Amino acid sequence: QVQLVESGGGLVQAGDSLRLSCAASGRTFSQYAVAWFRQAPGKEREFVAAIRSGGSTNYAASVKGRFTIARDNAQNSVYLQMISLRPEDTAVYYCAGGLVDMYTSVRLPTSYIYWGQGTPVTVSS
Repeated sequence: QVQLVESGGGLVQAGDSLRLSCAASGRTFSQYAVAWFRQAPGKEREFVAAIRSGGSTNYAASVKGRFTIARDNAQNSVYLQMISLRPEDTAVYYCAGGLVDMYTSVRLPTSYIYWGQGTPVTVSS
């Protein structure tokens, strides 16, 4: 069993930066792929970024070059560094974890079995 807890969300202005954190419990965290998804009001949950157990990363086109995902297995944590934030980045951001094998897409919510409660990010224009 793995529990995920997000933190770091808040209200910022366009162009600002934020760093989200996802803290995980469980000794097997290093074996999990971890992803960030987001859900804006009235919209479906969408993929943001993912990092596999081996460290390879994957980003949505809308955030590539602005967001960076990283993990610290010693701290059982995954981070999402966000720069040049835009109003359209406003959403609740969720951390997700799972044993995603090499044949499974890290972009699908169904690839993950553990989810955090979400942390809200609001970007004002």
